[in-house]
Amino acid sequence: MRQVTPRELTAVSGEQVPVPDPGRLTHLQFRRFAGCPICNLHLRSVVQRHDEIAAAGIREVVFFHSPAEELRSYDLPFALIADPGKQYYREFGVESGRRALGPRAWGAILRGSALTLSGRFRPPAAKQDNGRLGLPADFLVDPSGRILAEKHGEHAYDQWSVDELLAHARTAVRR
Repeated sequence: MRQVTPRELTAVSGEQVPVPDPGRLTHLQFRRFAGCPICNLHLRSVVQRHDEIAAAGIREVVFFHSPAEELRSYDLPFALIADPGKQYYREFGVESGRRALGPRAWGAILRGSALTLSGRFRPPAAKQDNGRLGLPADFLVDPSGRILAEKHGEHAYDQWSVDELLAHARTAVRR
């Protein structure tokens, strides 16, 4: 199994975030860009069940390849990490590609865009320095830094659901 090198990251809130968390599992989510309608749709499901995720002993850490100033206005109950240079994306092998916006993502694109147009989600910046073709990825890391499970998305809305995350955590606890 691969290991995550221990480090302290600075969230856009200024909070110092240990990765891995020494007292619980860490779920590293790699999203696309600030205001991404697809990411907003997914993160809404994580926010709605955040108490359940925390009760399962999981800390959420969410990366975006956007600058911190574009992320600071988000009011989310977990750490947001700005990685505009994509240092962590490269380290974890998180990719970009045209397949991000393939047919399997279209439903999420339409739902997320409708919620953005209705004013429920903040729209993205007009220009994305790192493009709009990012793919999501999820990693579940134990307190020692061992990656217990990972998923690299095949398209922009291909990530673990909250139920899948919780199932991975239950499997980890039984080990």
